[in-house]
Amino acid sequence: MAQININGMKFYAYHGCFDEEKIVGTHFVVNCSLDVDCKQAAFTDDLSQTVNYQEVYKVIADQMKQSSDLLEHIAYRIIKAIMDTFAEVENVAVEICKLNPPLGGQMDSVSVKMTNADVEIGR
Repeated sequence: MAQININGMKFYAYHGCFDEEKIVGTHFVVNCSLDVDCKQAAFTDDLSQTVNYQEVYKVIADQMKQSSDLLEHIAYRIIKAIMDTFAEVENVAVEICKLNPPLGGQMDSVSVKMTNADVEIGR
């Protein structure tokens, strides 16, 4: 089993519990790890034998376009969409970072990291 990591995906989106967040939006960074059996792809150099990173990115981008109150809900939707779309994926972990959150203090980000086991999505 190999781990494929897609790191530092940047999005401007409209997620949050406050009305202003849904109007103004903010920056998010998403990291995603996929456990995939890549043996055949390694032997054959054939993209069809593994997960296409570009297609995974598109799934994540589509989910980031849909507004949610909670980072947990976004992570769940991303995990479910990946597991539903890519049969090759055994496990997925997603981390969503909200940059400059409006929490009344100075900080870089808040984040949620979740796996398919956390939300009981499996095969």
